[in-house]
Amino acid sequence: MVEEESLRVVRCGGSELNFRRAVFSADSKYVFCVSGDFIKVYSTATEECVHILQGHRNLVTGIQLNPKNHLQLYSCSFDGMIKLWDYTDGILIKTFIVGCKLHALFTLDCAEDSVFITINKEKPDVFQLVSVKLPKSSSQEVEAKELSFVLDYINQSPKCIAFGNEGEYVAAVRDFYLSVYFFKKKTTSRFTLSSSRNKKHAKNNFTCVACHPKEDCIATGHRDGKIRLWRNFDDEKKYTYTCLHWHHDLVMDLAFSVTGSSLLSGGRESVLVEWREAAEKNKEFLPRLGATIEHISVSPAGDLFCTSHSDNKMIIIHRNLEASAVIQGLVKDRNIFTGLMIDPRTKALVLNGKPGHLQFYSLQSDKQLYNLDIIQQEYINDYGLIQIELTKAAFGCYGNWLATVEQRQEKETELELQMKLWTYNKKTQGFVLNTKVNMPHEDHITALCFCNAEKSENPTLVTTSKDGHFKVWILTDDSDIYKKAVGWTCDFVGSYHKYQATNCCFSEDGSLLAVSFEEIVTIWDSDTWELKCTFCQRAGKIRHLCFGRLTCSKYLLGATENGILCCWNLLSCALEWSAKLNVRVMEPDPNSENIAAISQSSMGSDLFVFRPSEPRPLYIQKNISREEVQWGVFVPRDVPESFTSEAYQWLNRSQFYFLTKSQSLLTFSTQSPEEKLTPTSKQLLAEETLPTTPFYFILGKHRQQQQDDKLNEALENELVQLPLTENIPAISELLHTPAHVLPSASFLCSMFVNSLLLSKETKSAEEIPDDVSMEEEKESVDSDEENNFTEEVQDTNNTDLGKDIIHQLSKSEEKELRKFRKVDYSWITAL
Repeated sequence: MVEEESLRVVRCGGSELNFRRAVFSADSKYVFCVSGDFIKVYSTATEECVHILQGHRNLVTGIQLNPKNHLQLYSCSFDGMIKLWDYTDGILIKTFIVGCKLHALFTLDCAEDSVFITINKEKPDVFQLVSVKLPKSSSQEVEAKELSFVLDYINQSPKCIAFGNEGEYVAAVRDFYLSVYFFKKKTTSRFTLSSSRNKKHAKNNFTCVACHPKEDCIATGHRDGKIRLWRNFDDEKKYTYTCLHWHHDLVMDLAFSVTGSSLLSGGRESVLVEWREAAEKNKEFLPRLGATIEHISVSPAGDLFCTSHSDNKMIIIHRNLEASAVIQGLVKDRNIFTGLMIDPRTKALVLNGKPGHLQFYSLQSDKQLYNLDIIQQEYINDYGLIQIELTKAAFGCYGNWLATVEQRQEKETELELQMKLWTYNKKTQGFVLNTKVNMPHEDHITALCFCNAEKSENPTLVTTSKDGHFKVWILTDDSDIYKKAVGWTCDFVGSYHKYQATNCCFSEDGSLLAVSFEEIVTIWDSDTWELKCTFCQRAGKIRHLCFGRLTCSKYLLGATENGILCCWNLLSCALEWSAKLNVRVMEPDPNSENIAAISQSSMGSDLFVFRPSEPRPLYIQKNISREEVQWGVFVPRDVPESFTSEAYQWLNRSQFYFLTKSQSLLTFSTQSPEEKLTPTSKQLLAEETLPTTPFYFILGKHRQQQQDDKLNEALENELVQLPLTENIPAISELLHTPAHVLPSASFLCSMFVNSLLLSKETKSAEEIPDDVSMEEEKESVDSDEENNFTEEVQDTNNTDLGKDIIHQLSKSEEKELRKFRKVDYSWITAL
């Protein structure tokens, strides 16, 4: 039984991984990145998320390793707090309360008990770099109010601030200005480039800055694609700079290697450039990284780089410029035209991804599974170019078919429209293009849906369009002489008084098709495609349309643009009820009669959960989001919940996810965000996840039922039973003692092997009489004594062991057993 708690909205993943620079651990085993309110810890080898550090109440804006302890991590957030973490165990150590919004975080080896942060002062566009003294205290939360001013008029982005030459100075750039503050002198030098008033220098703006770790050298990136290397900047009159130029567009980020021997740069070309010895001629490239490079990080050990990209991914790169791992988050496309769908096979969330692709995203692991290239054309990154857009998609027939629609329109009269139908290939475990239809309609396609009824023999697809028609597409034999090919063809074209067709949906059993033509809803027989009835309330154009399910399958729901929600009874062909509700999202639960509707008001978005059989909502939650909710979807649960409260029972079989205008993916849960987002690696004990190696069997970690069955079989079939090894001191010492404190292997070997050997006394004194034990210890026994021995063993077994059935050894087996007892194993101790 689930404990009843208040239902809350929690972020379920999909946060930006590219919001700030990634940070490596000292040993390069882990890479850290901010992700919304959390910090995620990924393994650089396996790409798996091993920890989620949770505790901030607002967006995390900066992370840095603790220079005094490389197993600890600092983080800052808009909540005004600096937190210190033990990232190996995922434990919060201490919280420092600063009070104001923190926009960036920096640490220095030479700064004792202090960190540097970027804060906002009064005016919204004026930022300052200040030093914060972190007081020592035994309490969990400490106030840190001692701030020391360092630089003024800086950019809030951490890419525009850098510390150089082992912390001797800090450089900051903004607009056309470079400011350098020297800590020892406590002086500031400012340098200015020509402004945009001069057309020749119209793109001189600073975009990022990086400082040489051991020399007085500053590298700055600019909007025109140039990189400037500044030297002698301790004197405002004698300073010099040289230019490096390869990027055709603005330089997004710069980073020096650990030794300072090379400079890394990246931009919109999706190419990582390494400038060796900061020379124009010595360039190395890592091209085709897939998206704009927004951040570049270098590991403290110098063996790995990390690039963060605009498509919400991070790429781990070796020192020789070879990509070794890709950590892909939820891709934030410019527009989500397809809405949210669930792949029936993988239970993955499917929506628009990078241009021209559908992304399959795992909600359980918060990780992208793969991309499906729909448009199959090279994407050209040009803001003036009108691109082909993937506008519609739908799954059908239990995930066996996928329909997609793509369009491009440069002028009103030049519409390029294409519909593709993809079939799932079990051999390749992916979708393969089956049918391509050019211009399926003469105008924009407004909706498409499959008939997913269980009794449906032939797959059926319906499309609606602004041209005033809906078309029915069926799968037919499109074979050659071998009759092995199938394809899709148009079977029926319907219309209603030349109105634009806006929505369509099938009933649960597939017998009826509902198509909305602006303000009118039409019901069609799916067998004969005969018009059965129409509904018209004149309440505005139909925005959403869906049938009820299970016991409510006789109802049809429609939401209009004028803010009216209507429910029609298909048996009486009359309006059952209506309500005034400005519905933006309406989704039926595939596993119950419940329907979720999200309305938009001046205060935000509100959730209503109801059944079509009655207008009274089962659950209402106000202000689930301050911004507009654009899409929603129900995801069936693998393991049903058991909420007893009637208000929460709609969450028992399915979970509801919704996407906001800023593309934040949210859901409802009675668990806290910490419980909800705890990764599997933290929930499982290490002992329970041991691989099935020989050591696993030595430990004897089996299920109790299997263990009991094996013990019973051993008692029935064998005279000598092998002892369980889980309580043997030698094995426990070998497996549970840290390696660096273990004795030598030669010493452990004798203990280990002896612990596995059978004892001479395989039976206890209570089970075997003394006279039998004495006879077993004799080294030579004649044939008569052997006969007596076996008889005595049989008699004592019958009297002492009771009902236990023991296998009787033959004379030859007894002889072999005695031979083994005479073998000397002392040679093992010499190993």
